[in-house]
Amino acid sequence: MSKKIEHSKEKTNLHPRNKHRERYNFEELIQFCPELAQFVELNDYQDLSIDFFDPKAVKMLNKALLKCFYGIKNWDIPENYLCPPIPSRADYIHYIADVLGSKFENKIPTGEQIKCLDIGVGANCVYPLIGNSEYGWSFVATDIDVIALESANKIIESNPFLEDKIELVLQNNPKNIFYGIIQKDELIDLTICNPPFHSSVAQAQAESLRKLNHLKQQKNAKIVLNFGGKSSELCCQGGEQKFVRDMVWESKQFWANCFWFSSLISKESSLKNIYEALEKAGAREVKTIQMAQGNKVSRLVVWTFLSERQQEKWINLRWK
Repeated sequence: MSKKIEHSKEKTNLHPRNKHRERYNFEELIQFCPELAQFVELNDYQDLSIDFFDPKAVKMLNKALLKCFYGIKNWDIPENYLCPPIPSRADYIHYIADVLGSKFENKIPTGEQIKCLDIGVGANCVYPLIGNSEYGWSFVATDIDVIALESANKIIESNPFLEDKIELVLQNNPKNIFYGIIQKDELIDLTICNPPFHSSVAQAQAESLRKLNHLKQQKNAKIVLNFGGKSSELCCQGGEQKFVRDMVWESKQFWANCFWFSSLISKESSLKNIYEALEKAGAREVKTIQMAQGNKVSRLVVWTFLSERQQEKWINLRWK
């Protein structure tokens, strides 16, 4: 038996308002979600944990976290769809909330009058669930996958308090991001996006194998894409760099409809080309926020085309 190791009680790399800074209290989580118990056992260091390479265990953990911390009584996703880590998704929401607050005397605007557009909501619907629970924001959530939207709709319908808070919209043209979604006179306070990171399924598999080897898994271990995921969730032609560059170009066409555009950037190597695209598009202000969960580091890039005068007018119209 391995000697028990004393771990830090707090994950200080997460946002200060993130509810998951402390280590998972599995005993408490099981009280909220008894089905989690079958996946919880003592690890080699005599800590209660789950097998994070078991998709069923990770899904059940997410169900417990959403129920315990965000009041989501019923949550599920179809097999093989992306099951994201809740703490990192919460970090995105909290950091983008800070960006809103930076223009509002460091007070975060809350309530359903704040409208957020989630590009690629996925079957899990996690960003809207957390954003509505933490700040009361309303959401428009889009995807190109009909099955993903059907799953997200089931989550909303099984938690009736969400039905007038989250609107789901199918993006009929996979080549478009904002076209066909943002209406002519519609105002959106912020957009969020977790883009497909990889350029191909093969690249996604290679990255997953690299992580497995880094964790000293067996060389013949079965390749499991990190937290699952359909190809449309993980991959697109040109990877995240091209996806976000396309997003920047389209965002310019809707410059007056949205205060802040944003996207998660997984690879630091993508930043240079994205910054070039933002400069070429004429973004007036660009922010980059570094986020970390464990050993994984990602970046949140945020931009606006509004002048200071236009920003002030927006705030007076919508946030006060």
